[in-house]
Amino acid sequence: MKKPFVTKEQIEEIVKTYPTPFHIYDEKAIRENARKLKQAFSWNKGYKEYFAVKATPNPTILRILNEEGCGTDCSSYTELLMSKKVGITGSNIMFSSNDTPAEEFKLARELGATINLDDYTHVKFLNDTCGIPETISCRYNPGGTFSISTTIMDNPGDAKYGMPKDQLFKAYVELKELGAKKFGLHSFLASNTVTNEYYPTLAKMLFQVAVELKEQTGIELSFINLSGGVGIPYTPDKEPNDILAIGEGVRKAFEEVLVPAGLGDVSIYTELGRFMLAPYGHLVTKAIHEKHIHKEYIGVDACAVNLMRPAMYGAYHHITVLGKENDPCDHTYDITGSLCENNDKFAIDRQLPKIDMGDYLVIHDTGAHGFAMGYNYNGKLKSAELLLCEDKSVKMIRRAETPEDYFATLDGYWEV
Repeated sequence: MKKPFVTKEQIEEIVKTYPTPFHIYDEKAIRENARKLKQAFSWNKGYKEYFAVKATPNPTILRILNEEGCGTDCSSYTELLMSKKVGITGSNIMFSSNDTPAEEFKLARELGATINLDDYTHVKFLNDTCGIPETISCRYNPGGTFSISTTIMDNPGDAKYGMPKDQLFKAYVELKELGAKKFGLHSFLASNTVTNEYYPTLAKMLFQVAVELKEQTGIELSFINLSGGVGIPYTPDKEPNDILAIGEGVRKAFEEVLVPAGLGDVSIYTELGRFMLAPYGHLVTKAIHEKHIHKEYIGVDACAVNLMRPAMYGAYHHITVLGKENDPCDHTYDITGSLCENNDKFAIDRQLPKIDMGDYLVIHDTGAHGFAMGYNYNGKLKSAELLLCEDKSVKMIRRAETPEDYFATLDGYWEV
């Protein structure tokens, strides 16, 4: 079973200062997880995790992870700025974007970030925009489907990201001619995998590409970025990934493929977001209405603005009714928000304990792609973000939006 990292008593104290809904993150667990990841890849002397800023774009979170040795994976101008403002620059940033505007490449170059090119045509575009840096990376898309054993994990052939092998090798050759001296390879082939085999399988594929690149062009890679894709079990019946086993699987592939080819000094990078943060964030909300019609509904003070994954993907997020963790789940509810959209539901036909008005609900696994995907439909405002510190104190790391914030971009046209 999934167990919240906050209790009913803690939340009752927190809401005296910070009303629901809010996202809250567990600092201690975040740090412990980052250390375990680092341990899993400690066999590789150049290993580095570049946290995917898109997952949880909060400066406090970035500082915590930076203190644990992580860099940032950025995909936009503002993510680059956020990294800069918390003191993360240079090779501590990987910039991986697609359909990239010139100003974003320029800022990445200014910050000294490692640029990861998504397409062959971007070689000329980057060179014309701001020149080719000495260190450069390219994103690979093998096409077709990506499978582990007989299980299809995803369909790279339908993805807009990366370039096929022929274009990839051509890009490296041209980049070298334009002055690049240090090269990297990047690929992302499946999302939220809950299997210890994904990274080792992906790694072996990329290691083989690296060997082929050396044989055909003489270009030796300095680093290989496995990107993200290592996921979490959103449902309570699944076992989580074992990151130590995953690291060991990558090591075996490394020694099998790269070491015999004279590429034993290649650094391994990762760009994890969901794995780093999702389990260590909760959306806390309060039951404010009940409705008894064709179905039983519980209305809460959060909505899809605060967590859109269930509405957007039909995604499952486990729910705990605080104080009733041991009560029988003998009631069937739809848990809904207040948007004027029928998909604004955190759960459909979910078996839960009896919910009374004023009960606090913890929606699990919202630490990544939770707050970050929020929006302002219906004029709804984004919630606060809180941090449960290691000493069990709580601090606000982002205030809740106000109507003044919502109207701020209408300056000259509207006065609140």
